[in-house]
Amino acid sequence: MSKLSQRVTAVIFCVFLAGFGLLHILLPDRTFSPVENRNLTQLPSFSWSALADGSYTAGLEKYLEDQFPLRDGWMGLKNRYEYLLGKREFHGVYLCGGRLIHKIEDTSRAEQNIGHLQKLTEKTDIPVYVGLIPTAAEVYKNELPAGAENFDQAAYLENVRKSVPNAVWVDIAKWVTSASDVPLFYRTDHHWTSAGAWRGYAALMESMGEQPEPLGRPETVSEDFYGTLYSTSGVHWLKPDTIERYIAGEKITVEDVHSGETHGVYVDSFLEEKDKYASFLGGNAPLYIVRNPEADSGKKLLLVRDSYSDSMAPFLSRHFSEIHMLDLRYYRTSVAQYAEENGMDQIFVCYSVENFVKDVDAVFLGQ
Repeated sequence: MSKLSQRVTAVIFCVFLAGFGLLHILLPDRTFSPVENRNLTQLPSFSWSALADGSYTAGLEKYLEDQFPLRDGWMGLKNRYEYLLGKREFHGVYLCGGRLIHKIEDTSRAEQNIGHLQKLTEKTDIPVYVGLIPTAAEVYKNELPAGAENFDQAAYLENVRKSVPNAVWVDIAKWVTSASDVPLFYRTDHHWTSAGAWRGYAALMESMGEQPEPLGRPETVSEDFYGTLYSTSGVHWLKPDTIERYIAGEKITVEDVHSGETHGVYVDSFLEEKDKYASFLGGNAPLYIVRNPEADSGKKLLLVRDSYSDSMAPFLSRHFSEIHMLDLRYYRTSVAQYAEENGMDQIFVCYSVENFVKDVDAVFLGQ
């Protein structure tokens, strides 16, 4: 390489660095990344003690990383390049054609939580129904990349069924793994679709000896949903998901006990935000009480759950006058005691397998 070309290369490199340095100064710091769906690190406060213990420099490094100019575009370009080189796993998420599938990595509470379920059945005379939801990694396991690590959810579900004999087993897996006519999970999000949630509802009705109402025709409420896996993986070239609903639910009310607010089973304002799945019920909350004055049974159901149940609640609401939706991550209480004090007729424990095998708050099931 000649001296002239070396100088030209050096000048271009310096201009490149100076340009990005100038952009960093001129562009305002961002507080939130809608693409990654997380808060971004802000400039840390300087102190001599923070400098001495290394926390200031560590915070400054994270700040510069999060506030790098055109960060989203560069991340997308990097992942595209790695994809062309054959990479198929991005931050614990597998890219399977046009679908993103989250890998189950944390199973630290798998056995303990089975024990908590058994203790619940021993502490209450109220019928306990248990239904764990296989994730997309199980339902679409044939689409995973060759050699991909995959937790054996089918074996775990069978272990739960045999280990908690006092509970009524809700075979959600049978309903979701045998269906192929409609998408049961979003392609860019870890949750199931409304059609998938209907199958969870149908499995519970079957276990209760009742007839589920037909799925019906969908109403499309969004065609530009990018979910959590889209944000986590950095794979930003997939088409958005569609969100559909099947239940109108005009007379059904949902009370957010923590905030004191009451609304319907859908909160449409979330359809204009990044987390569009939160349009079901209104997102995560410690305790929702869903009331349907037109329900024929007059029964009250305690649903101990994670966020998968948000899209299942509209279907269930047609069969119960009240559904108390308890999220033990935020409302830490004895499930047996809550059920007794609030006059519950049945208890339904419903988690995704991925959440159940790592949930430290499931300890409250057995208290």
